[in-house]
Amino acid sequence: MMSKIGVLAVQGAFIEHEHMLRSLGADTVEIREAKDLAGIDGIVLPGGESTVQGKLLRSLGMFEKIRDMIRSGLPALGTCAGLILLSQGAVNDPSEYLGTLPVKVRRNAYGRQSGSFETRGKLVGEPFTMTFIRAPYIESVGEGVHVLARVDGKIVAAQYGHQLGLAFHPELGTDPRVHEMFLSWCG
Repeated sequence: MMSKIGVLAVQGAFIEHEHMLRSLGADTVEIREAKDLAGIDGIVLPGGESTVQGKLLRSLGMFEKIRDMIRSGLPALGTCAGLILLSQGAVNDPSEYLGTLPVKVRRNAYGRQSGSFETRGKLVGEPFTMTFIRAPYIESVGEGVHVLARVDGKIVAAQYGHQLGLAFHPELGTDPRVHEMFLSWCG
């Protein structure tokens, strides 16, 4: 049976995640309002602007619902702003996030848009091309969090149960391994 993956589509770059997931055989639904959450097997929180996304989730009545679904075991993939949304907070921002991924992040850790870059690193010990755009990094991890990747000593990917938080954008490349890992937890 095909997994039905919800991709948060209130702000940010979500279409590339949809394309990658569909290429792997998943069905996708754009999450724009609370009713779109019904029947999903996993959720993707894409890049964009985490503060704006958080405010929109609250105003659309989805913040608590998504938090509860993830806490109840819904697999979640958060990239860049999505990582920040999943986190227990940012050391340089007082905003409240979902708090389901026990990590603390540093927002815009690599500077402005002009500080964006691509690098070849190791993800779970395997070579992987990573694209960083106004990216955060993970400053600290809590108990039970597995660090999956570091770049220049900074944590840029972590897993906690069926949550995957990445500071980079795997959807902008052609390597499907991150999305394959995520889909293996869904449905």
